[in-house]
Amino acid sequence: MRTVSPDPVPTDVREATERSRRLSLRYFNLFRLLLAGLFVVAGREFGLGNEAPLVFNVISIGYLAAVLALGFPDAQRRFGVDRVIALQAIIDILALSAIMWASGGYRSGMPVLMMVILAGAGLVAEGRMVLFFASIATLAVLVENAWRLAVGGHSVDFLQVGIFCTGFFGIALVARLLALRAQNNASLAAERGALLAKQQAVNERIIRDMQDGVIVASQDGRALQANPQAAVLLGLCEAGPAMIEGRRLTDIDAAFDEVLLRCDADEGRLLRIGPAGRLLRCRAVCGEPGSAAAGDTLIYLTDFEDIQRQLQQIKLAALGRLTASMAHEIRNPLSAVTQAAELLADEKRAAMQGRLVRIINDNALRIEHMIRDVLALGRREQALPEALPLAAFVAGVIDERVFRHPEEHNIVDVDIDPALTFAIDRAHLHQILDNLLANACRHCSGKPGAVQLQALPQAGGRIVLHVRDDGPGLDEATRRHLFEPFFTTHPKGTGLGLYIARELAEANDATLELAAAGPGANFMLSGRQRP
Repeated sequence: MRTVSPDPVPTDVREATERSRRLSLRYFNLFRLLLAGLFVVAGREFGLGNEAPLVFNVISIGYLAAVLALGFPDAQRRFGVDRVIALQAIIDILALSAIMWASGGYRSGMPVLMMVILAGAGLVAEGRMVLFFASIATLAVLVENAWRLAVGGHSVDFLQVGIFCTGFFGIALVARLLALRAQNNASLAAERGALLAKQQAVNERIIRDMQDGVIVASQDGRALQANPQAAVLLGLCEAGPAMIEGRRLTDIDAAFDEVLLRCDADEGRLLRIGPAGRLLRCRAVCGEPGSAAAGDTLIYLTDFEDIQRQLQQIKLAALGRLTASMAHEIRNPLSAVTQAAELLADEKRAAMQGRLVRIINDNALRIEHMIRDVLALGRREQALPEALPLAAFVAGVIDERVFRHPEEHNIVDVDIDPALTFAIDRAHLHQILDNLLANACRHCSGKPGAVQLQALPQAGGRIVLHVRDDGPGLDEATRRHLFEPFFTTHPKGTGLGLYIARELAEANDATLELAAAGPGANFMLSGRQRP
């Protein structure tokens, strides 16, 4: 049977327990130092050492020296805390036993001090060592009284001595139980504190990484707290949450006054708010009465423009599924129309018939192109990436285009290392390159080398393929909508080419982007060299 080991005690909990133990040992050493100092300075005044003054003085000075030697942190680092505690307890018991012998026996009060020592040792010692110390104290007291009875002939009240010895074990056990309870409480408190700190860190990470902005506002409309996303959505991302916290929300945008008035509105309000003027859904939630957050207002900011983009993607996916099913029904009559148009072109009749033939062919090709693009949407999730030799593959695509469009001969200049590969689906790369080359050849000057293809290896086993042209380039308005579906600047274009090219690239864990600046247009297809 497989056994599961218990979870180890967290390091921070062990450290907290050890700190508490060392603090108790420090106070115990302070008591021991005061006791030894009293023996040396005023022991004779207290009536100690009457029977053997010299022995008492020697023991008192030696005891003080031992307390000083073992009380410094250097001794603990050298011998270990547990060993130092054991040495201190044994020295305490033996020194008090010797002082008891030199001071007239148990009536000197030394057994009471032994009980105090055992209680202190029980609080700082580990395991069952405290019972060992109680045994030494009991043995020392019994031996001292037995020796006094045998040698000196003094009367000994063994009942009282037995009570003292029983008290040694009782004090030791109680002190040990109290120490265990205190250690357990300290460990529990440290563990709860560690869990609380961890939970707080997790909560802060969740709030920091939330896609929604969160602002806590006071009763007077002043921002108490804000997460980084709130600053981004409001257009204050350069300064971050510090730009929001402490300010009145109405100073950031007067529309916040309307948000605060509609507290606890489930649906919120759609407002263009903040310096960025972004369309946000603003929902305010008031603090519960009687709670610590009473009087405060929690404001959630959601990027509604992002929601609209997601809805657009969903609509396009549904449109793609619908049109894909329709495309198969259109292709059959379309092929008949195309064939009829070709037969009509062979008739060689009036000029009007030739014009009609051109119109039929142009529209048929346009419909065919649109069907091919729509069908590509349905094949997006069927990517089968393979390490394609990029130079040879690009050369094949260019040859096919030159065969269809002889005017493109010598326009394209290729600079690709034959050893480079691109991990992508073969059909997807063909369609992406065909679309990029068609756009580049359409907008370039038509001179030799007007379109350049260059592949550069990147760190991490990636590669980027540049498709550049020397055309007039794109203005900022066109750049913003370039990859949107059905956006086109060509009168005969469908507006799906670049959109589908980016979709196919993402299906292969690749990216298709337009370079930020430079003459002409520079499309960058980036992906892995190996699947």
